[in-house]
Amino acid sequence: MNKKEIIEILKSNNTSEIFQKADEIRRKYCGNIVHLRALIEFSNFCKRQCLYCGINSKNIKIKRYRLSEDEIIKTAKQAANLGFKTIVLQSGEDDYFDIKKMCFIIEKIKELNVALTLSLGEKTKEEYKAYKASGADRYLLRIETTNEKLYKKMHPNADFQNRLKCLYTLKELNYETGTGIMTGLPEQSINSIADDILFFKKFNANMIGIGPFIPHPDTVMKNYPCGNFELALKTVAITRILMPNINIPATTALETLLKNGRKIALKSGANVVMPNITPNFAKENYSIYPNKQGVSANNINELENLKNEIASIGDVISKDFGTSKNFIAQKDL
Repeated sequence: MNKKEIIEILKSNNTSEIFQKADEIRRKYCGNIVHLRALIEFSNFCKRQCLYCGINSKNIKIKRYRLSEDEIIKTAKQAANLGFKTIVLQSGEDDYFDIKKMCFIIEKIKELNVALTLSLGEKTKEEYKAYKASGADRYLLRIETTNEKLYKKMHPNADFQNRLKCLYTLKELNYETGTGIMTGLPEQSINSIADDILFFKKFNANMIGIGPFIPHPDTVMKNYPCGNFELALKTVAITRILMPNINIPATTALETLLKNGRKIALKSGANVVMPNITPNFAKENYSIYPNKQGVSANNINELENLKNEIASIGDVISKDFGTSKNFIAQKDL
């Protein structure tokens, strides 16, 4: 699809065909398999001031926390014991976790024979290299929007060009690299979302996370309307059609915006779910947006319900590390 065709689909109200096509392509290229990733949100300290985010540094209402190194490793062990093949470590941009601390954590988690994804924000090349040398496999750094003007407005004191530089550095260092966007941001145009999708293709990302904007009550954007579920879903579907081999999560934001949103996304091109295994005392304070829904990996009933939900659409849970097929293809070149 070219940009004009993408825009036409994003604007269209008759989209059942595009969702069906995305589902067919996902199953053809990735199989009827859903990859589960255990998410550990280990710190909600953040030096950034992103206008939409509940853990931004200007929010004085939130209760801040950091898991200790031992708590992070213990939680990862719980995930491995439950059968998860991938651990995702996510945090705000928290400089407390320096190279020494992060590399120790990475090395200990890699002893569990799991794939490890990091989502820690913008770091130096030296930091990314050290993480990789310690065993990190993947890195997720969402661009949020490729419209530089809008990016600067939403991210005070941040540098769009450095964001891009970080993404290309991760590629250079042979990370399985993920990015993604938020749809429905104030002042975001359909034209801009089309550019975002084409950027995913040009960058040849291995993972793409797409979720609708959800206003947080403790941010300056609290009175803006939520993003549209259907628009986010169309963005997922188009991305799948353009990039058949990649991994696309059914994000918690989709489930938060619409009941059964996760299941709908899995039938529209997504193939990853990230159950949250953050300890309960910390989980509620990782409040990027309010009322965050999702599967708690600490709850056996919720995990069982997820397995049943996946089976109900004719899929099975992956038993491997879930490496993106286009990343495998790149390595074979």
